[in-house]
Amino acid sequence: MNAVAAVFYRDFRQRTTNVAWLFWDLFVPVAYLVLFGTGFERAFAGNFAVGGESVGYVAFLLPGVIAMASFGVAMNTSWSFFMDKDSGIFYELLTYPITREQLLIGKICFNVLLAATGTLLVIAVGVLAMGVEVRWGALPLTFLAVAVTTAGWFFMFSIFAVRMRRMDTFNTFTSAAYIVLMFISAMFYPLEELPPWFRGAALLNPMTWQVDLLRHTLLGVGAGATVLLEALAFGAFTLLCLFFAARAISRAA
Repeated sequence: MNAVAAVFYRDFRQRTTNVAWLFWDLFVPVAYLVLFGTGFERAFAGNFAVGGESVGYVAFLLPGVIAMASFGVAMNTSWSFFMDKDSGIFYELLTYPITREQLLIGKICFNVLLAATGTLLVIAVGVLAMGVEVRWGALPLTFLAVAVTTAGWFFMFSIFAVRMRRMDTFNTFTSAAYIVLMFISAMFYPLEELPPWFRGAALLNPMTWQVDLLRHTLLGVGAGATVLLEALAFGAFTLLCLFFAARAISRAA
């Protein structure tokens, strides 16, 4: 068994024994879509204009919920570094014939599969129960976007999980990141009607890049050139975070 496959199998065994985390990763996003989507669809009683195209709020929210699910999977996965550090297994792993990049990629592989499963559940509920129309032909691009962005978020959180010594400090950081990145983005509302300062901050937020990319692949809304630029930016963000996460692990050794 090669190094990546071994780490994948270990993470698979860890995550499948924690039912609470699996429930959070897979079903909480579906609850967000049903509760917020239904409530705000009726409250707004109209469509949003996104990139010059009109979409209902449930359709508008669905890609944001997928982004939320991948973000949550990445954040929960990064917690395993603290469990491994507490048990001493983390430092033992660093003595094995495995590179830091292989360790990180192996840990994220199962969780990309988990994020893809959550994405499939959200799309199924959105289409079958809430009447959202998606671009089926572009669905492979949606899952590719989910894989890359989930990895990017995990690598980002891993930098802090490895470098921080106290779990409560890391918990504070992840909670703050969750609030800031989620709400200062295009996840819940279109940016066109918001104040310039908010719009500027949101456009620099990788969460906005992810949501715009998912909206474009799923619904076909948004300017293609802008979405391509955001996709390249998130790809660069993922590689940069992988580099610094691997560096953080090397320094921890």
